[in-house]
Amino acid sequence: MADVKQKSLFEKALSLFADVRANEGPTALLLCFNVFVLLTTYYIVKPVREALILAGGGAEVKSYASAGQAILLLLVVPLYAKLAESMPRKRLINFVTLFFAACLVLFYVLARADVPIGVIFFLWVGIFNLMVIAQFWSFANDIYTPEEGKRLFAIVAFGASAGAVFGSWISGRLIAPLGVYQLLLLAAALLGLSLIVTNIVDGRERRLARGESSGKAAVAEEPIGKGGAFQLVLQNRYLLLIAFLLLVLNWVNTTGEYLLGRTVAAAASEAIANGTADGLTKGEYIGRFYSDFFTIVNIVGLSVQLFFVSRILKYLGVRAALLFLPVIALGGYMLLAFYPVLSVVRWAKTAENATDYSLQNTVRNALFLPTTREQKYKAKQAIDTFFVRAGDVLSAALVFAGTTWLGWSVTNFAIANIVLVAVWIALALAIGRHYVRMTEQ
Repeated sequence: MADVKQKSLFEKALSLFADVRANEGPTALLLCFNVFVLLTTYYIVKPVREALILAGGGAEVKSYASAGQAILLLLVVPLYAKLAESMPRKRLINFVTLFFAACLVLFYVLARADVPIGVIFFLWVGIFNLMVIAQFWSFANDIYTPEEGKRLFAIVAFGASAGAVFGSWISGRLIAPLGVYQLLLLAAALLGLSLIVTNIVDGRERRLARGESSGKAAVAEEPIGKGGAFQLVLQNRYLLLIAFLLLVLNWVNTTGEYLLGRTVAAAASEAIANGTADGLTKGEYIGRFYSDFFTIVNIVGLSVQLFFVSRILKYLGVRAALLFLPVIALGGYMLLAFYPVLSVVRWAKTAENATDYSLQNTVRNALFLPTTREQKYKAKQAIDTFFVRAGDVLSAALVFAGTTWLGWSVTNFAIANIVLVAVWIALALAIGRHYVRMTEQ
């Protein structure tokens, strides 16, 4: 009870959503705001990316560039690992963030000079989004113990969900008054704000570690350690299982997005032919569908993050939480295999995406809480970037083979996803056992 009496007023308010203890509120809220700013930045940059790539090369070039990101990450991830070997935590984060901010300013200058940067910028955004977010979660994992992260990550991850919603909303309202390219300068400024917050959190946690307000172990201001990023993953069974889980997860999800898009396009054509499209063109029909779809997904995801994630982690634990998304996906694709209609695809993907953006996002980052600092910064970069993008590439290969050579229907793709989800569940069970063993140790 003594801990409850020491809580500040806003910590008591945060306790409605997670188990926040005395003196934990400021850091949790700052981290929440930090990742909110980062996701807002990304969703402000996205419209610029789409404008440049589609105007300069078209949808086909965009598809090829997506595969190119995975290849580029094979070079970028080892480079990040080399930086981590020579820099302490604070300097590493400062350097990488300032580098990406400087790139945004440079892209603005080039775009204003009518230099064709569409493909390069598309590749850059894919690297930027994955690496900066992975670095943030490495930092959060480095600050919290497994017990603290299990309790507080639900609050921190809410910032990511809210940032995605706010960034999508505000970018559409800023394009007209500012212009497309000026958004790049705004994104650079937001990265600067994120860096300020990171340094505030770092300073606060170091003061706490020195014994001013808590008994946390101090983290030395020294380079993170030697060892290649991919080498760390390949030599550790736990990390390798996480890598394959994220690969399969993204493979299933991206294939599911294809099924949704294919079904929506067919429904639009049918509605126009039957005269039930309310006078909309095919593009307008699809656009209205996706606007409603994303709105519902974001609302459900925010609600789950705010009211359910912390309670699931508290009462069921990370091990059980890992199984929520694959079980939901399994049910959705089994239903879709028998009823391949738009309403089924829509609500199956709504449940899948909302859970992915909330509970699964929190759990996947919590998996790194019991790992070493070297694994948090280096291995996590490799897993959250290359292996995630590899899932996109495999999904593209499956769609190409299924449509070009095999003549698959929606039902066939749903069955393929069911098989992949079975592998996903097996990986989740194995990771859960490792996680429990590591946290007990």
